[in-house]
Amino acid sequence: MLELIRQDPVVFAIVIGLVGLCVGSFLNVVIYRLPVMMERDWKIQSAEFLEMPDVLSERDRQPYNLNTPNSTCPSCHQSIKPWQNIPVLSYLLLGGRCANCKQSISKRYPLIEGLTALLSVLVAWHFGYGLQTMFALILLWSLIALSLIDIDHHLLPDSITLPLIWTGLFVSLFDVFTDTRSAVIGAIAGYLCLWSVYMAFKLLTGKEGMGFGDFKLLSAFGAWFGWKVLPVIIFLSSAIGAVIGVTMIIFFKRSRETPIPFGPYLAGAGLLALFWGDQLVNWYLGRF
Repeated sequence: MLELIRQDPVVFAIVIGLVGLCVGSFLNVVIYRLPVMMERDWKIQSAEFLEMPDVLSERDRQPYNLNTPNSTCPSCHQSIKPWQNIPVLSYLLLGGRCANCKQSISKRYPLIEGLTALLSVLVAWHFGYGLQTMFALILLWSLIALSLIDIDHHLLPDSITLPLIWTGLFVSLFDVFTDTRSAVIGAIAGYLCLWSVYMAFKLLTGKEGMGFGDFKLLSAFGAWFGWKVLPVIIFLSSAIGAVIGVTMIIFFKRSRETPIPFGPYLAGAGLLALFWGDQLVNWYLGRF
């Protein structure tokens, strides 16, 4: 079976697609629970620092992580059985409703599972059987989680961005996407690029234009792909963000003062660099 997976790209893509469905289901948990876990940790740490443990509610004291407690329906709080948690299939079999209270289940869950599977298949098809696919999937899955968390909470958790930086540097030791020298320079330059923009904007306006998580995410891309791809990622993410931002202001009457998360645009540009980084670098070097 392993030999068939290795030799037949179609079989390999199908297997990776099924794995992607399962990972997408897990990412739904990460996207929902990780910000809650962080908020609880902040409360506990603040209470300990201020020596005010009494301010913590009973709910804050209960164990809460990616594994505990079991998943429940947000409406009736009934535990979700394993057969009700099969990626996409359970949603279709249940008609998009809770088996107990019949309340609608958000379409977001199967969409994330399906998107993760689809992009995983594209990665497998593009890179084929090997180290590039394995590490590219890790990057892809991390970016999906980061993008959705940033959309929901305007937050890029250190527990994801920092391991991405170190993983990118580790991967460079094997020249999977770039060499170690380019990766180290890229990690440093990626952070300093956006940090410099942030500081300049703050000095000129007195406002914070972006969060530190954006610096770390660009630093991670520098570690994964090398410093040469950073201008491409910055240009693409800024262009996409500007188009979407102007569209939301004009057609959806969104206030100009409403903050827009930059992480999803960085992630999208990073995915383009993952698939076509060398071509994009050659293009802009040829132009400029």
